[in-house]
Amino acid sequence: QVQLLESGGRLVQPGDSLKLACVASGTPFNGLGLDWFRQAPGKPREFVAGISKIGSTHYSDSVKGRFTIARDNAKNSVSLEMDNLNSGDTAVYYCAGIAAGYLSTHEKDQDYWGRGTQVTVSS
Repeated sequence: QVQLLESGGRLVQPGDSLKLACVASGTPFNGLGLDWFRQAPGKPREFVAGISKIGSTHYSDSVKGRFTIARDNAKNSVSLEMDNLNSGDTAVYYCAGIAAGYLSTHEKDQDYWGRGTQVTVSS
């Protein structure tokens, strides 16, 4: 059974940085495509960033230049480094995985989901 477990979410102030992590178990990690999504209160879940099994990356326009996704196959983990956070980044952040190894901006393409970690940006 594949499990994705996110960590690192907390309350931060505008302008702060925060790093989220997602650890996978139950499947060969280096074959997974991995994506981060987020869902703000009252809004649909949206794509944030993704990384394929070969390391290709893609970001939503709203986070490009501020967020960095990276994978560590030795640790079965994917991280999301978030800089210059603002209130619009407040959301539950979800890690998702695609068994075929590509990244995707679409929820329907994801095979696995974590339960999410809350990020709140507020002064």
